[in-house]
Amino acid sequence: MTRPTDVYLFGTCLLDLFLPEAGLDAIALLERLGMRVHYPQAQSCCGQPAYTSGHPGQALAVARAQLACFPEDWPIVVPSGSCGGMIKHHWPRLFAGEADEAAARAVAARVAELSDFLLNRLDWRPDDVGPPVTVAVHTSCSARREMDVHQSCWTLLDRLRNVERVVHDHESECCGFGGTFSIKHPDIAGAMVTDKARSLRDSGAVAFVTADAGCLLNINGKLGQCGDAFHGRHLASFLLERTGGRR
Repeated sequence: MTRPTDVYLFGTCLLDLFLPEAGLDAIALLERLGMRVHYPQAQSCCGQPAYTSGHPGQALAVARAQLACFPEDWPIVVPSGSCGGMIKHHWPRLFAGEADEAAARAVAARVAELSDFLLNRLDWRPDDVGPPVTVAVHTSCSARREMDVHQSCWTLLDRLRNVERVVHDHESECCGFGGTFSIKHPDIAGAMVTDKARSLRDSGAVAFVTADAGCLLNINGKLGQCGDAFHGRHLASFLLERTGGRR
């Protein structure tokens, strides 16, 4: 497959509003690898919150507003397995029978989650310049079960010569965020994130890494609530820092 020279970045709502530095780090990382990164200013939401809440009409309107943002036949890199899964796997169902179904399917086909793009499209073998560190990984449910990219995240971290990745005993379990799930079922979600945070903290790692902003905000929020210094970082920020930071 030809190495791309131009890519789009779909920034996601949560990165845009709460973790803009992770979005900027993703851009810096891709640019360092020779990509021209295009960030359409009109982009907003993939439509997932409305879709998973049972409002397909509203989700369709939100998703449809994104179609014109990605006119060129370039990969659309998404630093989130959740939003990537929504566009790649649920947009074809959401747009089924609509006049713009073909356009939606064409966009969906170009979506690549960030770790998968770095590993399987660019075969990135990073030069780790950071000190030795031990980290654990949290992979979102969508990244694991829809996008099947949990192993690409692991492999990227394993390619960093000074990083030791440890496996914790709740590795495959949900953090309880689940978008609107955590709002509709706060007691269940709270118990889930408590278990996840404890497992990560007890893993022997000094920090955790995840490629999904919603999970990161949820788990870090729980840890902060408990006054715990242990915390997580977005994969894009962690990888950029390990390979020299912004230049």
